[in-house]
Amino acid sequence: MVALEIVDVSRSFGRGDKAVQALKNVDLTLEPGETVGLLGVNGAGKTTLLKVISTLLLPTSGTVRVAGVDVVKQTREARRQLSVVLGGERGFYGRLSARDNIRYFGILSGLSHRAAAARGEQVLAQVGLTEVADRAVETYSKGMKQRLHIASGLLTTPKLLMLDEPTVGLDPIEAEHVREAVAQLRDSGVTILLTSHYMVDIERLARRVVILQAGQLTHDLPLERLLEQATSAAEVNVSGAGVPPLTNGEVMDGVRVVRSGPLDGGWNVTFEVRDWSPASLRALADLWPQAEVGDVRVLPANLERVFAQLTR
Repeated sequence: MVALEIVDVSRSFGRGDKAVQALKNVDLTLEPGETVGLLGVNGAGKTTLLKVISTLLLPTSGTVRVAGVDVVKQTREARRQLSVVLGGERGFYGRLSARDNIRYFGILSGLSHRAAAARGEQVLAQVGLTEVADRAVETYSKGMKQRLHIASGLLTTPKLLMLDEPTVGLDPIEAEHVREAVAQLRDSGVTILLTSHYMVDIERLARRVVILQAGQLTHDLPLERLLEQATSAAEVNVSGAGVPPLTNGEVMDGVRVVRSGPLDGGWNVTFEVRDWSPASLRALADLWPQAEVGDVRVLPANLERVFAQLTR
């Protein structure tokens, strides 16, 4: 049984000429244990899709099943099969400890007192909060609260866990703690649908990436195959003093000047290298500025660049 099955789902808002179609004939399947990254620019339909899956919105047409349960025909049962983690600063009782909060929400979820206590210990351990579980939540950092939200979402052992922007607003250290917690869940076999505008989240956690554009699913590929869509192997950014000797568009054996101009009293040139080969290295050397070079940066192909190319 698949964890998530979306078949020909559309969703419109409004009627007649003023109707806005947020989703158009979306098909998507998540197998048990998969971690899938959902990408799209603002307004692409990501939030609408999450709301349809989580039963907060009805689809205009099509079918959504979570662990085989239809979210429209069996809404209450479908909600038992999934969990949505939106995160944020609120949602817990600040003066209570994390352990007390988790037990309380476990009981609200339908667990017995004993089961809530036992399951609470398990999920706190899964997100790395056991050692600080007796501290009041109001003393937690934003990242710790985010991990506590994830723990709360795991209380009912959902077949599908949806994470919406899990590292937004976190400093690099806290964001890494959250990624480590999600990676442990992924490796333990939890099915995860992850949305994020931080491409490092998707690159670190997802094995497969789907892209929504204007409500339609345009790409659905393993991460490594999506990265192969890059039009170049890397960009080389060079800056220095004096007058830039190159202009945009100059090309030689797989190396192209994509940006060239003044920068803070000096100049800056960006080369696009199609692939790393002897010919491209010779071309890069031939095009290299014959002037004082102050800084060189090599930017390998990554998901952010591929995503920008595909959605441009």
